[in-house]
Amino acid sequence: MTRILGVDPGSRATGWAVIEAEGSRLRLCASGVLRPRGEARAARFAWLYRNLGEIVAREAPETAAVESPFAGVNVRSALALAEARGVVLAALGGSGLEVTALSPAEVKSAVVGTGRADKRQVAFMVVRLLGLDATPPEDAADAMAVAIAHWRHASWSTRLRTRTIPPR
Repeated sequence: MTRILGVDPGSRATGWAVIEAEGSRLRLCASGVLRPRGEARAARFAWLYRNLGEIVAREAPETAAVESPFAGVNVRSALALAEARGVVLAALGGSGLEVTALSPAEVKSAVVGTGRADKRQVAFMVVRLLGLDATPPEDAADAMAVAIAHWRHASWSTRLRTRTIPPR
């Protein structure tokens, strides 16, 4: 059994989710959205760092995955997102976790089957794959998708490494 933490970073809302994977079965353990309060950027990021560290300590994931930002049109928003992602990486790395970065297209492709899926399609598949009763908040659903994508990528890599090629 593997516990995976998925994180969808944001400067105003950071989604997180911990899933357990055993064989081909997935189970949601915990999830949520961290919404730092206050206007000072440094204080919001310090709050995010502390709270993400507390989640790692409480949920004890074995590995983590973080969605990489896509190229944004608004430079100010892209910079804030990059800063938040840096805080997330520092918190996870400081907790001793190995962290994998996945692009939005990789996450969508692993969860939905196409890198061009929209958020509704991703949320629909997250609900189905995890057997949830209701659609989670958008940021939490995105984090669940990141964790699922990490599990799929890791299991594909393992299968490729352990696959034996028959002799000719």
